[in-house]
Amino acid sequence: MQVIVHLIQLHPGVDPAAFESWVRTIDYTTCPRLPSVRAFSVQRSACVPGEPWQYFEIIQVTSRTDFEADMRTPAFAGLVSAFDTMATVVHEFAGLRLDPGYAAT
Repeated sequence: MQVIVHLIQLHPGVDPAAFESWVRTIDYTTCPRLPSVRAFSVQRSACVPGEPWQYFEIIQVTSRTDFEADMRTPAFAGLVSAFDTMATVVHEFAGLRLDPGYAAT
């Protein structure tokens, strides 16, 4: 499974509560319309003051190629359009998860 991490910085003046509400009501609910996305979550960072990001998102996808195809859909374009008014991705990194990983049941 491909894992993509984005470090996110809010634009000046953007209310964090409004961004978090959008994540919960729009971003999360759009994920089922993107077949490559297997898991997605946004975390409020507990970073050291002065770091250039306030949030990070972890996206687990079937493959980078599949995700790139989803990025060309109207559903994804709507997410990007709204996201761009509130925030920017300041850094991206990606990798392959060493399966099986661990998750409590």
